[in-house]
Amino acid sequence: MIIVFDAKCLICSAWVQFLLKRDRRRVFRFASMQSSAGAALLAQAGLSVARLETLLLVDGTCSYQHTAAIFRVLHQLGYPWKLAWIMWPLPAFIRDGIYRWIARHRYRLFGRSEACFLPIAEDRLRFMEDMPETISD
Repeated sequence: MIIVFDAKCLICSAWVQFLLKRDRRRVFRFASMQSSAGAALLAQAGLSVARLETLLLVDGTCSYQHTAAIFRVLHQLGYPWKLAWIMWPLPAFIRDGIYRWIARHRYRLFGRSEACFLPIAEDRLRFMEDMPETISD
């Protein structure tokens, strides 16, 4: 599974750091939207880097956005994180509307770094920079 995120967004980078600490099975790989791999994955999902209002979860040939991506990511982390599914019955237009509002204002609410998030050495292999020929994760 690949998570495409905004490496200049402080809340997005904090989310990735949260996942790196809790993904004990090392299920997730990461691609910043600023990388060629991230841009290519966004394009495959019909998304543009400009005005991006979601993180993208790519699972094989399927991709997920907004709260659907968040729920699937938290589910992979196991208990207690997968309990987030209790919020699933809340209508998607409400969940995703709140998500998109936060995403649209993420720099103002949480800040922005002029430098992209850089992982520590032991996690670097989990980050994609260039787009491989095929993605099977």
